[in-house]
Amino acid sequence: MLRAVLRVETPFADTILASLTPEADREIPRTKVWADKEGEDVVLKVEATDVSAMRAALNSYLRWMVIAENMSKSIGEKNG
Repeated sequence: MLRAVLRVETPFADTILASLTPEADREIPRTKVWADKEGEDVVLKVEATDVSAMRAALNSYLRWMVIAENMSKSIGEKNG
């Protein structure tokens, strides 16, 4: 089993976490994901059965995190 932990410091942690939670709660073959907030950081934990599943999960979650942060900046949201 492969494991990765990604910690991202962002002023939009609450918004990003809220947008990731529905995805993290889904059952995905070969992958399990947990999203949480620690201080001002979003912490993403990923377990995958193989490298392809890990790569796909990390690419998806990183993309969603960037989208959520960019949308927050676009609408002028402050501090999540």
